Amino acid sequence: MSKQLKTISPIDGSEYVSRDYADQQQIESALTTAASTQKAWARTPLKERQAICSAMVDAFVANKEQIGEELCWMMGRPIRYAAGEVAGMEERARYMIEAASEALAPIELEEKSGFTRYIKREAVGVVFVIAPWNYPYLTAINAIVPAILAGNTVILKHSAQTPLCAERLAEAFAAAGLPEGVFQYLHLTHQDTEAVIKAPEVEHVCFTGSVPGGAMVEQAAAGKFIGIGLELGGKDPAYVRADADVDHAVETTIDGAFFNSGQSCCGIERIYVDESIHDEFVAKAVALVKQYKLGRSDDQETTLGPVVKASAAEFVRGQVEEAIAAGAKAWIDSAEFELNQQGTAYLAPQVLTNVNHSMRVMTEESFGPVVGIQKVSSDKEAIELMNDSEFGLTASVFTRNIDAGVEIGEQLETGTFFVNRCDYLDPALAWTGVKNSGRGATLSSVGFEHLTRAKSFHLKTEI
Repeated sequence: MSKQLKTISPIDGSEYVSRDYADQQQIESALTTAASTQKAWARTPLKERQAICSAMVDAFVANKEQIGEELCWMMGRPIRYAAGEVAGMEERARYMIEAASEALAPIELEEKSGFTRYIKREAVGVVFVIAPWNYPYLTAINAIVPAILAGNTVILKHSAQTPLCAERLAEAFAAAGLPEGVFQYLHLTHQDTEAVIKAPEVEHVCFTGSVPGGAMVEQAAAGKFIGIGLELGGKDPAYVRADADVDHAVETTIDGAFFNSGQSCCGIERIYVDESIHDEFVAKAVALVKQYKLGRSDDQETTLGPVVKASAAEFVRGQVEEAIAAGAKAWIDSAEFELNQQGTAYLAPQVLTNVNHSMRVMTEESFGPVVGIQKVSSDKEAIELMNDSEFGLTASVFTRNIDAGVEIGEQLETGTFFVNRCDYLDPALAWTGVKNSGRGATLSSVGFEHLTRAKSFHLKTEI
């Protein structure tokens, strides 16, 4: 195995970053330092931890132009959108910094004569965060900031596609004055990642990635009795009822399906539309998709960049070709998108109709710029189809009848339910999934619960 990590840019296939993988001495040193530093950090007053995290955000945001350019080249997000991730990271981090005061406060119980009783939230210890490339700062910060606020130390292993993200976060924490050892990163091979999970110093693992990756984490941690948070993606559905605002539904779902070239765990991958408005919806959706400009990510005019690598493009092409062979109708002529080409990461967007759940494109995560639109005749049919999935991360309903939308949402197997919006994480709400979308939660006060352990105090004050 190579001793170096190499990041190949999807823009032009060039090598953008190379880094040496951490050796065994570096790995052991990071683990030892994280464990030895943690107790002192946990004793640091919460207000001081909050102040340092806030200063980290300041330092990070000040570097947004460089960060945006690096994202553009590492994972292919159009430069016009790349710096937007900095704003999203700031929103989440600042929310969690403020929320920590209440989320980490002791739970006071009702008075009981002769006794004082309360429950404290204590740090679990060393938290190992394994982050993906598609939203490399947003996914990482969901765990890193609350873990540090709660008094844990953190070791970050970032994707080989986005290694600079770990380095930029470390620079921002250093600029903020975070004590050495509280936040560290390691560039790791898959084998060494498993070894770190198994290490006795690690008390909690936060993983965002594929279902097989999540299974690896669970297997590596088996028998350690430690906490595991898994966010494993989805095949997220939207349902457009007959009473929906069609223009709003088209604009929102198409953006949810094609932003970041469809490479979002909570992106819209399948749309169910009431038969009475189906044709209108499809016509408007196709017209909107045809306005995308597929191009190099470093071109300010580009609105649809390449997917992360050529193999990912070929995977999506395979799904589309199979669906067409089985009777689906493709509405986009890929020849209209000049850069679309076999063997590259450039992939034209596609809208499919006449689809059904016998087709992989409607059941298997695509993680690319394609969406299937299926006609339905009732809420009941839509609910059954939306639930017919191994995943359950988010689901959306578009309707003018909010009560009806909520009634549908109560019946959906999903971690987050939206009405008249999609593909968004509100940091005040728990980010969680069901079925193969994972387990555990980040964000909101609930997220702090998963990065702490409860300790009960039962004091007899009258003897």
